[in-house]
Amino acid sequence: MATEEQAPGSVRDAQLERLNANLARIDELSKRLTAALTRRKLSDPALHGPSSDVFLKAMTAYMAEMMQNPAKILEHQISFWGKSLKHYVEAQQQLVKGELKPPPDATPKDRRFSNPLWQTHPFFNYLKQQYLMNAEAVQQAVDALEQIEPSDKKRVEYFSRQIVDLFSPTNFFGTNPDALERAIATDGESLVQGLENLVRDIEANNGDLLVTLADREAFHVGHNLATTEGAVVYRNRMFELIQYRPTTDTVHETPLLIFPPWINKFYILDLKPQNSLLKWLVDQGFTVFVVSWVNPGKGYAGVGMDDYIREGYMRAMAEVRSITRQKQINAVGYCIAGTTLTLTLAHLEKAGDATVRSATFFTTLTDFSDPGEVGVFLNDDFVDGIERQVAVDGILDKTFMSRTFSYLRSNDLIYQPAIKSYMMGEAPPAFDLLYWNGDGTNLPAQMAVEYLRGLCQQDRLAKGSFPVLSSPVGLADVTIPVCAIACETDHIAPWKSSFNGFRQFGSDDKTFILSQSGHVAGIVNPPSRNKYGHYVNPAPLTTADAFRESAEFHEGSWWPRWGAWLAERSGKRIKARQPGDSKHPELAPAPGTYVVSQPELG
Repeated sequence: MATEEQAPGSVRDAQLERLNANLARIDELSKRLTAALTRRKLSDPALHGPSSDVFLKAMTAYMAEMMQNPAKILEHQISFWGKSLKHYVEAQQQLVKGELKPPPDATPKDRRFSNPLWQTHPFFNYLKQQYLMNAEAVQQAVDALEQIEPSDKKRVEYFSRQIVDLFSPTNFFGTNPDALERAIATDGESLVQGLENLVRDIEANNGDLLVTLADREAFHVGHNLATTEGAVVYRNRMFELIQYRPTTDTVHETPLLIFPPWINKFYILDLKPQNSLLKWLVDQGFTVFVVSWVNPGKGYAGVGMDDYIREGYMRAMAEVRSITRQKQINAVGYCIAGTTLTLTLAHLEKAGDATVRSATFFTTLTDFSDPGEVGVFLNDDFVDGIERQVAVDGILDKTFMSRTFSYLRSNDLIYQPAIKSYMMGEAPPAFDLLYWNGDGTNLPAQMAVEYLRGLCQQDRLAKGSFPVLSSPVGLADVTIPVCAIACETDHIAPWKSSFNGFRQFGSDDKTFILSQSGHVAGIVNPPSRNKYGHYVNPAPLTTADAFRESAEFHEGSWWPRWGAWLAERSGKRIKARQPGDSKHPELAPAPGTYVVSQPELG
């Protein structure tokens, strides 16, 4: 009995001890947080949001619409007021009846509100319903804007959606039932751990807040990522050239050279053996080379598009030809690397250089007349700010790039990870794709400005006037056999925009494949998973809608279809080649040194 009588006191003592320990940790973390925030570097205000002009234009258009068509505006307002009032009255009636249950809920399903309390608890249900009504009202107000330029309307739509998403009740501790339940269940330990996670992220990003998406200790490039066997066989200031070891006795005669984007690291194509496109290509009997771009520091400030083409693309092509003793190669470009491959091909063909036998483009934009959601960041207010900032830093910092792309999918890549990490106190998951997503690279100042101005804003490649090594080139200059793979739900390179540029190529041999899923998952789609299918259409390429309307759907990955296309253009089978030759000794095992090196930013 004595033991039982002492038990409650012991429990209280333990709780008090835990509380005191947590308070001490909070005090220490608060000091670390203050110190970390002082390290934050000031940056151009234009990088953090649109100019006020876009909202002024929206307000002016809304007022004009109200004057010219008051009935439509009043209809929206009265509908919103009516729904809100009806919701409030129904909630009050439930309380008068003494029933602690919410009124009827006809709001659409939203995975942010998956906790049962959003449906069953009157307080949380009221918040959820009212928030969704508010969101609908904002959307209707934006939809009603007619006297505004389409590009401005897209920006208003995007930034108003960002504001609505930010103010979701799930994003605040006091109105998030998951966070409250976890705090109670852990005696507040989850909040302390959440603060620890917050401080860690701010310290890791020099005072900036960037949510850690994956466990940084769970992966090591070259150990459990990027493990396909190969060797670095060439290196210059721009890239390392990796050649992979064959797994077949014979290989296709024509080598394959892959250019990944330099916005990210190349190992998205070699995450693990089960989904590695590089390994799959080696296993199909191709001699595979990949470019691993340098992560530039301030010393690369003056490196422009011409340098990437001359010292990157053309040099890599020359080295591959030398190593394999072949006159021609096949080339692949992914995303921005596909855009730059187009520039390189156009330049080579105008010069009568037949180095490239065929080319493939993954999620590539070459006509920027409709760049999709990314277009909201391509107006002068943002680009002017970038130009001013890179003039100071010498680079476009990877943090800005990462944050920009994350905001295109803010609920998935910002708010939900922040809730789990900072409110719930959870450790980041061990997820290879998210690890890669957080392993970004910088862009050289000159290259970033030339790309944003000349390609994205002025669309000079599609207009046939983008200068490459002092000579203008256009899409019609590309006449070799080409294949493009676009992805149906790609939010970075919309498939219709990709199609629109591709159809303007001068080639008579064009193949377009539309994969299900998005910018990464649609490309990293191994046949073994049998997850996402793809569309093909042998008819001449006219419009994206016409392609999709009569396209044939095929279950499974597009890899085998493309592999067959590539094999037809890769010559006879010969004895397998080992990496390098007497003039190209193995400098380092794959994945090389550039992929893990940190740039000089001083």
